Amino acid sequence: EVQLQASGGGLVQAGGSLRLSCAVSGVTRDSYIIGWFRQAPGKEREAVSCIRTSDGRIYYGESVKGRFSIVSDNAKTTEYLQMDSLKPEDTGVYYCAVDLNQGLLGFCDLVGRDYWGEGTQVTVSS
Repeated sequence: EVQLQASGGGLVQAGGSLRLSCAVSGVTRDSYIIGWFRQAPGKEREAVSCIRTSDGRIYYGESVKGRFSIVSDNAKTTEYLQMDSLKPEDTGVYYCAVDLNQGLLGFCDLVGRDYWGEGTQVTVSS
């Protein structure tokens, strides 16, 4: 059974940093896409960043480019989202999700994610 456990959220002032972690277990495929998505109050869930484990291809949403970095540990059991220069508009619940089908329905789209973890709250104060 595939399980994803996100952690690392919290309250931080604007300009600060947080690192989110997503512990992955139960994935038997050598290659998959894992990503981070977020949902702000009253808004639709959106893609933040995704990485494909086989070749390291990475996607970043326009609003986080240059500030966020997605990193995979060597054993591919934990994925990290390093968030720097945080802004109040980064506030939301952050979810990690995995696509076992190589992005068949989109490399970092909401559709096509096979498994979702529970979210972790990120709050950035101004």
